[in-house]
Amino acid sequence: MQWAQVIADPVLQNLPYKIELNEWGKIVLSPASNKHGFLQAELAGFFNKNKAQGKVITECSVQTTKGVRVADVAWGSADFFIRNALETPYQEAPEICIEIVSPSNSQREMEEKIDLYLAKGAREVWICDDNGNLQFFTHRGQIKTSGLFSTAPAAIHF
Repeated sequence: MQWAQVIADPVLQNLPYKIELNEWGKIVLSPASNKHGFLQAELAGFFNKNKAQGKVITECSVQTTKGVRVADVAWGSADFFIRNALETPYQEAPEICIEIVSPSNSQREMEEKIDLYLAKGAREVWICDDNGNLQFFTHRGQIKTSGLFSTAPAAIHF
């Protein structure tokens, strides 16, 4: 299955799940909780307040070597959006891709997503755990705080 087929399929519209495609074109569904939605909105709000000549996008689809992955929140520079506009899915990742860990996600899955987004051009990948704590990753591994947004929170509070 191709991503264009997924987003055009009326049966898949308005599902309470995040949809991704694995490397074999199979649909992968992840249920989303209200806490997940809250964390996603707070992170998007952070970027809207601290735009720095870029834009925020939620549910950002990126074509990777292992299928389409959908970052919960992403931030792209003005240059990124000039190059890519609103292409679906993106063939390159925005500068920052954020994954909010759901109970169904494994540590290995999160590590793979970090690697996949970085391989597609992300400069940073942020992982937000279920308690709102953030971890930041680059090609060099985990870093203490964002190098792109010095005001990035260490945690999102409820």
